Amino acid sequence: MLSAGADWLHFDVMDNVFVPNLTFGPLVCQALRNYGITAPIDVHLMTFRVDHLINEFAKAGATHISFHAQSSLDVYKSIQLIKAQGCKAGLVVNPEVNLDTVSPFWEELDLITLMSVNPGFAGQKFMSSVLPTIQQAKQIIAERKLTTSIIVDGGINIDNAGLVTASGANSIVAGSSIFNFANKNYHEIINLLRNKMK
Repeated sequence: MLSAGADWLHFDVMDNVFVPNLTFGPLVCQALRNYGITAPIDVHLMTFRVDHLINEFAKAGATHISFHAQSSLDVYKSIQLIKAQGCKAGLVVNPEVNLDTVSPFWEELDLITLMSVNPGFAGQKFMSSVLPTIQQAKQIIAERKLTTSIIVDGGINIDNAGLVTASGANSIVAGSSIFNFANKNYHEIINLLRNKMK
């Protein structure tokens, strides 16, 4: 994907407990770094025991680490742990979760990931109900004079990428729309997505 024009890699880390699916761990991240990948790696923890995994992924070369507030016993402590490891820290908000859950932590966050699907499975349809949440997050960031980046993850394609960035997102996560692109020309679909975001 990087050779096709992607800016960074996004890791969906699932433990088959927090969400009903199982993916990969820190060793895959480390293998990419050992191979020579220098692009940012954005790690999204859909797991319990986040503090342990924060340490492991930071050692493995993660650039950003984000987690769901409900998966940590002490959200503030987990955010500070990410920062202490030299990574950018973020929280992830599911479609049904109110941004009020983020309220005590805005000043500590480098990024916020707004889910536009329910986490756990690829190929889901984009939920347009996230658009007002993106606008709300952008307004909060502006009012508090923060530099927090807004990432939107889930069901992003060429039909909605423009809506997402017009609502205030800085970055998108795209998976199925790239891998399932008709002619498998990843460079073409990434360019199409990028052009929609302008």
